[in-house]
Amino acid sequence: MMSSPEMLIDTDLDLPLISRGKVRDVYEITEDRLLLVTTDRISAFDVVMNEGIPQKGKVLSKLSAFWFNRTADVIPNAFLGVLDFDNAIQFNLKGIDPKYFDRSIIMKKADPLPVECVVRGYLSGSGWKDYQSHRAIADVLLDEGFLESSQLPSPTFTPSTKATPPDHDRPMTYPEVERLVGKEIANAVKVRALALYGFGSQECRKKGIIIADTKFEFGLIDGEPCLIDEVMTPDSSRFWSVDEYFPGKPQNSYDKQPLRDFLETLEWDKEPPPPILPSHVIEATTSRYVRAFELITGTPLE
Repeated sequence: MMSSPEMLIDTDLDLPLISRGKVRDVYEITEDRLLLVTTDRISAFDVVMNEGIPQKGKVLSKLSAFWFNRTADVIPNAFLGVLDFDNAIQFNLKGIDPKYFDRSIIMKKADPLPVECVVRGYLSGSGWKDYQSHRAIADVLLDEGFLESSQLPSPTFTPSTKATPPDHDRPMTYPEVERLVGKEIANAVKVRALALYGFGSQECRKKGIIIADTKFEFGLIDGEPCLIDEVMTPDSSRFWSVDEYFPGKPQNSYDKQPLRDFLETLEWDKEPPPPILPSHVIEATTSRYVRAFELITGTPLE
């Protein structure tokens, strides 16, 4: 996969590479500082596409920074700043290519907890499938009568495992989380995930967006569970329009929906290699990401 002037698909920094994910490449700056580079790669059905989505990396990093800054006084996090000219000097990254600016975030190093902290406010996706099959999501039993996309009585913590590809995440019960990370840490991440979702939901609703569900990742810094990785972005959340919302059916989302919709029309087995993406799908997906950023932050993406 090759990068174009408008996109960053592959990274090659003169720093130790810690990990290369579907979207993010993580480099070590010092023994206690990391650089998370958010590329324009995009995946669907756990397969990374050959084509990138212009602006996607900037949207994810700058929107995460928006939330990190607004929640830092309540929920501790590992965020130190978005990489720009000044931060490149401050963190001894003076020679770094400016193409990495605005799409990379500098973080304190943490010990990641092996739990995806998913919070659901509405019944959609795998939560809706679980409800249809056994009237519950994770280990939370629900009443009868909910429709697809119905709002839940209250936001619900539905954790899952953090699987290494090609394995897939699987739902966890809360007692499983307690056994995995200990009762005190399990309670801390549950309370903090629900608080973050509550704050984000209120803020987004003012901007005309519903957060149907989202996932957070936490890691330990000096024994304290801190928020790490991306926060309430189109990659980690299901964003719907308040004006278009109507329960009883799937909702349009500010995310990779145009990509998923296109792929579902193909006779593709959802295994590598991925199909070629037409330009209109790429453009529509970019538009969804940028629109989400601009609505939530109230500022244009620069």
